[in-house]
Amino acid sequence: MSKTRIVLVRHGESNVTVNRILGGPRTCNGLSELGKLQAARLRDRLAHTQELAIDVLMSSGFPRARETAEIIAPALSSLPINIDTNFGEHDPGPECDGLTFDEFVRRHGPPDWSADPHAEFFPGGETIAQFHSRVSGALNDLLRKYSGKSVLVTCHGGVVDAVLRLTMQTPATGAFEMHTKNCSITELVEVRAGHFALVRYNDHAHLHGLPLATNNS
Repeated sequence: MSKTRIVLVRHGESNVTVNRILGGPRTCNGLSELGKLQAARLRDRLAHTQELAIDVLMSSGFPRARETAEIIAPALSSLPINIDTNFGEHDPGPECDGLTFDEFVRRHGPPDWSADPHAEFFPGGETIAQFHSRVSGALNDLLRKYSGKSVLVTCHGGVVDAVLRLTMQTPATGAFEMHTKNCSITELVEVRAGHFALVRYNDHAHLHGLPLATNNS
């Protein structure tokens, strides 16, 4: 029986990252020029190496993730893009979505991401616990619908973090940190029901020689 393979691709650099804005689902406006180039580099790598035989292409609902999927799709037999909003990034809520980072800190102070996952960092937004619960539901749906398939999901750094913490059964906060690069590849294989092997994390060799990202947030 074929094993379920999950390939997570973080989106390319986004305009909201360049502008230091909390770009949630309401205000995200897609990739920066560097982000588009990063995605094109990934597309060209996948077309050349044929290293991934993907059956299903998915994306979060954020424009930056959808654009990344659209750019790499030609290297994946132009598969249709299935949108699952539950693979979206941590939602800061309507009050904070669109604030600059500086304004957010001025109003609410710097968030402590290693603290209680049930704490409300974003007033009216998701807690870390709620975010992880949503991503867990999306992951379980994927495994149920596409058992035995290879699925690529264009998503977000926070989603990659959440999926790895969920599959490794680690705490939602603390213990370790991940710094997932834009347009990097993270790959997991379900070796048996509910048990995963991490094949690779943060593979971004195709970005060699490109300008450095504007920032790492």
